[in-house]
Order: sequence, then structure tokens, then C-alpha cells
Amino acid sequence: IIINMAAVNDFKTNIDNACRAGEEFSKVFYETFDKRRHVLNKLYLDSANLVWNGNVVKGPQEITKFHDNLPHSEHSLITLDCQPLPDEATQGQATVLVTTSGTVKFEGNSKMKFTQNFTLTNQGNVWKVASDCFRCQED
Repeated sequence: IIINMAAVNDFKTNIDNACRAGEEFSKVFYETFDKRRHVLNKLYLDSANLVWNGNVVKGPQEITKFHDNLPHSEHSLITLDCQPLPDEATQGQATVLVTTSGTVKFEGNSKMKFTQNFTLTNQGNVWKVASDCFRCQED
């Protein structure tokens, strides 16, 4: 078996970069969601979509309206996983899959577990959400 070490190193660099991007993005996203929700739409592409517990919301303006109707929240992340998507799947566009889980407490409700998946794409050195899928986890 011949192993191309340059390819292995490139892949490891891509994973490291994806993890760094995902960690930074997650910190910004949840802090913005909990404290400055009115600017959250700036993190989404114009063509972005959100699936929230099975409900589909398309476009940043509609996503903003949806988020604005949610009660005040406090998120706490427990897990975070990031991986780059292969160029073949994204037409060479730098894209990262970010998977998070944790707890969220919406004002007036009990704390609940959640999972959230983001597909991020790099737009002019800024990571933007192309797809966002949120799911509450019932006990």
C-alpha cells in the first residue's frame, strides 16, 4: 500500500481549518442568537434555508421573522463536530458541515436538549449558513 503523505497532510489541514471555522462560527452564532438575535440574519446566505423541528423556512428575511417570534433563549453547547465537505460535492466551494448538541432554555419553558446541523460556505473569507437544521430532543 502506497500512502500519499502530501494528500494526508492536506486532508488533515482541511479538517483542522474546518474545526477552527466551526468552533468560531458556533461561538458567534449562539451568542448572537441569545443576545443579538436581530442581526442573526447576517450569518445566513440569501439562499439559506432553515428546518426547525420539521418546519421549513426559506430565505434570511423569513428566517429572521421566525427567529424573532421565538422567546428569549440561553444555549449551552455540549458537543461540536466539524468536517470539510469534499470539493467534488460542492463544486470546489469551501464548505463545512457543523454538528452541535447541547441544551437550550427558552423563556417560559424548561431546559431541553437539542441538536443542530449547519452547512457553512465561505463567502469572501466569511462563513455563511447555507442550511440550518434544528431539532429539539424529547426525553
